[in-house]
Amino acid sequence: MKILVVNNMAPFVWGGAEELAVNLCQRLIDSGHESEVLRIPFQWHPATCIPSQMMMARTMQLWEVDRVIALKFPAYLIPHAEKTLWLLHQYRQAYDLYDAGQSNIGKDPLGQELRTIIRNGDNECFQKARKIFTNSHVTQDRLQRYNGFTSEVLLPPLNDAELFTGASQEHFILAGGRVNGMKRQHLLLEALALMPNGIRLIIAGPPDSPADATRLHQLAESLGIKDRVTFRLEFLPRRELADLMNRASAVAYLPFDEDSLGYVAMEAATAGKPIITTTDSGGILKLAIHGTTGLVAAPKPSALADAMNRISTHPAQAASMGMAARSHWHGMGINWETTLERLLA
Repeated sequence: MKILVVNNMAPFVWGGAEELAVNLCQRLIDSGHESEVLRIPFQWHPATCIPSQMMMARTMQLWEVDRVIALKFPAYLIPHAEKTLWLLHQYRQAYDLYDAGQSNIGKDPLGQELRTIIRNGDNECFQKARKIFTNSHVTQDRLQRYNGFTSEVLLPPLNDAELFTGASQEHFILAGGRVNGMKRQHLLLEALALMPNGIRLIIAGPPDSPADATRLHQLAESLGIKDRVTFRLEFLPRRELADLMNRASAVAYLPFDEDSLGYVAMEAATAGKPIITTTDSGGILKLAIHGTTGLVAAPKPSALADAMNRISTHPAQAASMGMAARSHWHGMGINWETTLERLLA
């Protein structure tokens, strides 16, 4: 079959969704199909520009394509008679993030109209899809709660598990992934400032904007911990990232209400590293089980400082939790062969 993987794109922004699209495309090719990735530009600021971008997607026409696998709003609005959704997330600012007060959509008549437009566009798309998969139980529950549609959970496999082999622990905690306010790397800096001298912190990942990087540097300076933090605020080559993760004592990942297990957490578990996260981090909590595969703390510096100090002062316990994380992840049985079978059925 000729299979088109459809996703969004924001110039110079690359994260888990982009990695998934590229690797899904390559796995389809490896299994004998023709496949390409179609990336649709999407700019969400200001929110009032979203309806015009929805219209652009809804009026696109695709030729010589047997199957479409669509991942994110508004790219999944592109019409096709044989479209399967692997829903990574909707425009959450119109749904749960709006309710949580973390939306760029105003609580006024214009904002309500915009939310109605987005919800109606989603509902029409979901109604016409041949099948809807979601990347986690969090996304599945959100879809059911706000739109009334059922779906099947299809957890994404790790793309290059062979790189994350694990190694002897070195005295640092790695915080990987994109750098922005929703990923909350600032909490780790504030936690580190409460700890006695000892374990170091490495923050490694691309910032969404220069301002995101500047805020972290300025915070480390103001807290007096610059000598205990290493910043690698860039998109690291996969082997370099894997090397850092393989040598870490633990991996910290603190997003707010993550949709999925999170690639950072999946990589950490594969490498046999304990995962430090927070009680409100969403899908990651399927992997990070407090005291078993990692440490789950309240999203505040003092609680995170306690978790980081436990890793620092109890290395044998940290190693044991890391091995349990690896076993737990492998026990989920998530692989590309089964994933493609379900997507193409």
